[in-house]
Amino acid sequence: MNVIAQDRQELLPRGHGLFNNCHASTLVALPPGELLVAYFAGHREGEGDTAIWLSRQHGGVWGEPVRAFAEAGLAHWNPVLHADGARVTLFYKVGPTVHDWVTRRAVSVDGGATWSAAQPLVPGDRSPRGPVRNKLLVLSTGAWLAPASIETAQLWDAFVDCSTDGGTTWRRIDVPLEHRHDAPQGSAGVWRGLSENALWETDLDRVFRWDGVIQPTLWESVPGHVHMLLRSTRGRVYRSDSDDGGASWCAAYATPLPNNNSGIDLVHLGGGRLVLACNPVEGNWSRRTPMSLVGSADNGETWSRLLDLETGEGEFSYPAIIAAGGSLHVTYTWNRRNIIYCKLRPA
Repeated sequence: MNVIAQDRQELLPRGHGLFNNCHASTLVALPPGELLVAYFAGHREGEGDTAIWLSRQHGGVWGEPVRAFAEAGLAHWNPVLHADGARVTLFYKVGPTVHDWVTRRAVSVDGGATWSAAQPLVPGDRSPRGPVRNKLLVLSTGAWLAPASIETAQLWDAFVDCSTDGGTTWRRIDVPLEHRHDAPQGSAGVWRGLSENALWETDLDRVFRWDGVIQPTLWESVPGHVHMLLRSTRGRVYRSDSDDGGASWCAAYATPLPNNNSGIDLVHLGGGRLVLACNPVEGNWSRRTPMSLVGSADNGETWSRLLDLETGEGEFSYPAIIAAGGSLHVTYTWNRRNIIYCKLRPA
């Protein structure tokens, strides 16, 4: 499988002095031919002035960013957009750190022009329910699967949240991890290109004690057979599979795909064809360059490098990828200063 050369690649407009730092984009396609991108931005990740911002492409032109959700003194993180026609659901995290963030949800019925008040996703639950970074999967049954994970000070774990009523209620389903251990391989020497903006830049020893898998990306190969790839601390992308529509999962296991303990995202094009956006770099907390697309024509059994979107020094991270209108649409973080948008044509 090949990906033809890009149709376009551009930085999103970010206004003048609106924010210093931005990260963790998500995107959806809206009728008639619009794109909506969300991300968090502020002075610095984890600080109380971070907010959820939106950028919209209409007629091929990006408008100025709009601050959609903010609360003074409260850090905002990791938005996830889900669209069903003009109805858009926005999920995002709030909290002082990733260890104690919780999930909020807001709904728009006019394509993201106006929003309901944000509410807790699961009232009374202080754990980070719902999608943690990547898009929801709508199963062939119509149920929603949200790729989720938890990051405590001791442990990283993945799960899915399932909703059969359009996101009103959720049921958590854990994903076991093969061969859990206490001391992942890694060294602070590979923390290249991250230290300027890293939330824990003064406590790398503690960072390297974490072990686990987080931030799944999901696809359904045939009805009832669901799969996920996961970010890991172990130098490889991990995978888990379900043959009962996501009701149970096998222990997550290592794949041959390298992973630098940074975000990944995948789109399923049908017929076993997959495109994964990632940093194809091995090593716990390793460098976040290049930003690349890799593809599979056999449901993830084998992979090949398709295209490098970035190859220079810097941080190019946390990609989001969707297929719409015969094109692939990709966004990712550019040096924590901006979000890049790419449009490509799949072969």
